[in-house]
Amino acid sequence: DGVSERFTFFVATQAIFMTIVGAIPPYHWDFATIPSSNWSQSNAANDSEFREWLHVTNESEVQRHVHFDHRFSSVVSEWFLIGDAMYKVSLASSLYFFGVLVGGVLFGQLSDQFGRKKLYLAGLILDVVFGIVSAVAPSYEIFATCRFFVGVMNGGMSLVSFVLLQEYVGVSYWALTGSLQSFSFAIGISLYALVGYFIRSWRILALVVNIEGVLILLPTLFIPESPRWLYVQGRLCETENILECIAKKNGRPECKITLKPPVQNCDESASILDLFRHRVLLGRTLIMMYIWLICSLVYYGLTLGAGDLGGDRYLNIALSGLAELPAHPVGLFLINCSRLGRRRTLTGFLILGGAACLVNIFLPEKRATGIFTVVNNQSLSFLGKLAISAAFNIVYIYSSELYPTTVRNVGMGICSMSSRIGGILAPFIPSLRNVHQSLPFLVFGVAGILAGGICLLLPESLNKPIPERLSDLDSVAYCHLAEANNVNHLEEETNSESEEEEYSGLSEKTKLMQ
Repeated sequence: DGVSERFTFFVATQAIFMTIVGAIPPYHWDFATIPSSNWSQSNAANDSEFREWLHVTNESEVQRHVHFDHRFSSVVSEWFLIGDAMYKVSLASSLYFFGVLVGGVLFGQLSDQFGRKKLYLAGLILDVVFGIVSAVAPSYEIFATCRFFVGVMNGGMSLVSFVLLQEYVGVSYWALTGSLQSFSFAIGISLYALVGYFIRSWRILALVVNIEGVLILLPTLFIPESPRWLYVQGRLCETENILECIAKKNGRPECKITLKPPVQNCDESASILDLFRHRVLLGRTLIMMYIWLICSLVYYGLTLGAGDLGGDRYLNIALSGLAELPAHPVGLFLINCSRLGRRRTLTGFLILGGAACLVNIFLPEKRATGIFTVVNNQSLSFLGKLAISAAFNIVYIYSSELYPTTVRNVGMGICSMSSRIGGILAPFIPSLRNVHQSLPFLVFGVAGILAGGICLLLPESLNKPIPERLSDLDSVAYCHLAEANNVNHLEEETNSESEEEEYSGLSEKTKLMQ
């Protein structure tokens, strides 16, 4: 019914909210009204006397001499966030991502206790409330605080929404639904740029974006609770009714379901300490934590910095979203190729993303002619975005296959936490261009290539048996089984190729006979 897609659009908009709302409008200083000043627009920023004047003069007096371009407004022009106060724009984004980290931890536990739907609805209502308050905030402090709470709600709802969607469908559809959400996120970025292009007042834009949540809330009221959660809670009658309703919508009205009570799971208990006690898991966890952190850092860093690449801000943001679309099908295809697999594909995309960022550093200043009309900041940034988007998608699949079943949730949880830390740091990286224009790309490039390099230290998981217990990681039988699976798969591929060749040869002979 499209509710999940619309919700993902909403989450994407909130994640990159500051790319437009926190944009710096063009401005100039009115030096003629400053007594005994000999500064100009070109030399003032590097003049020590001018910087000293900024420090000793009260804020209202300084603001009187600055004139912002009125083509669009933002929190920068609203609260004079330039000069030494410029960090507050990045801080507002970081507070949002810190909220996402808190929300993921908080909602994960509460949704297991009180149910998916209740937490989802409560989070969505509070998200809209805090979002609207941020749109009418009288001060930066209230605005930034609201951004934190919007992050808490978005982080929590994203987790609950993902789990709820996966628990509605069969296991065979999990990869498809996950990819569709990634597609929707990318499209949401582009739609936000389109809306921002037509609405140039940041307060009206913030209201429109957050009122969108109300349109999502209404159809969500009619979504049933997760049947898997109800079943685990022992509420069999409700579970049966929901499953029969789903069967009816799928064209099977005659389907009658009777469930047995759930069996208590007596598997070995998992602890976060298990990830660091076991030698094999320790290495995998540290490497994966770094890769997740870098994927998030580069992904959100490139997204939040898309508006400052030069040219039209709104077009750059829209193209940054669209650049992700081919990443997901290409990545999913390559990781299932036996000659590449998970490890090599992930390594390749990480190195490609890092290399695309590093090439930016060596571009000449004059790029209006020849190959540099195509190879420029925008195209290389979008290539880096495509590669890191594919890597981000692959790392979810790869990580889940490297952890034994008994510690998989714990392992994925700590990797996800590393990803959130990357998101918290990401807003500050694009602002490094104030130190040097190429510094953000240097950080992204080195980090991406290093992540690709250490990824090669991980084992391949394609066509390997998934470990169930910690003891499987050290089991000789498990290692032999992995090797046997790999050999069998290669033999199947060889037989398949020889059959194709025979068929091809037969086809050619048939054509000649005709």
